Amino acid sequence: MSDTKLHRIHPDLRIRAREMRQPLTAAEQQLWSKIRNRNLGRFKFRRQVPLGYYIVDFYCAEAHLIIELDGDSHTNQEDYDLDRSAWLIGQGRDVIRFNNFEIYQNLDDVLGRILSICQKNIETTQ
Repeated sequence: MSDTKLHRIHPDLRIRAREMRQPLTAAEQQLWSKIRNRNLGRFKFRRQVPLGYYIVDFYCAEAHLIIELDGDSHTNQEDYDLDRSAWLIGQGRDVIRFNNFEIYQNLDDVLGRILSICQKNIETTQ
C-alpha cells in the first residue's frame, strides 16, 4: 500500500464532503457515536472523507479501512457501488459495507467486525 496521496481533491468535492457532514442519518449517528474520538480500539475515524473521485462515509487512514452505510439512497445503485468499491480497493483500501438494519439491530457485531479488520490491517503492515 502506498503512502502517497491518491491525488489532489477537487475543491467542489471537498465542499460537498463538508456539506454532507452536517445532516447525519440516524444510522450514521449511531455508528459515529461509537467510533469517533478513538472510541473503537484507539483507531482514528473521519467521516464524509473525499478520496479520489468519491466521498466515503467513514475512513480510518491508519488501517486503510473505508466503512460505507447503505441506506435507502443506495437502492438501485448496486452497479455504481460495486464500481466505486472496486476503485477504492484498487487504491489499496479495504471497503466494508453495512446496511442500516445491521446498524440498528446488530451494532455490537458491526463494531466487532470493524475492529477485527482494523487490527488485521495494522498487523499486516507492521
